[in-house]
Amino acid sequence: MRTVIYLLIGILFGITMFKSEAASWFRIYEMFRFESFHMYGIIGSALLLGVLSIQLIKRFRIRSFHGENINFPSKAKGVLRYLIGGIVFGLGWALAGACPGPMFTLLGAGFLPILVVIISAVLGTYVYGVFKNRLPH
Repeated sequence: MRTVIYLLIGILFGITMFKSEAASWFRIYEMFRFESFHMYGIIGSALLLGVLSIQLIKRFRIRSFHGENINFPSKAKGVLRYLIGGIVFGLGWALAGACPGPMFTLLGAGFLPILVVIISAVLGTYVYGVFKNRLPH
């Protein structure tokens, strides 16, 4: 039953991404050229909602759907890995015109060329897994 609920939430997320044009290559292109506030507004809203949600979870000790405590890891000791990861992620996003959420939204909307991007992302994740222990973290 939980799988069906997660599937329905994912479908709702995909519809929201598509209708808000967050999966639009043109909107992403506008964002990276600093020509429109549209995507920054969506990202900023998501960031604000995330911060508020985390604060509510911490303050009221909200549990997961499975009844488990939700724990947040302590703060990282450095920002270099986040900067490097963010640059790599941003370059991939700019080249592909989509980040992970919109990739599947575009596939669901029938844009089959995005399969190349999805396969590349999965392959990149696999390569990271192979070399994970040899990389600085």
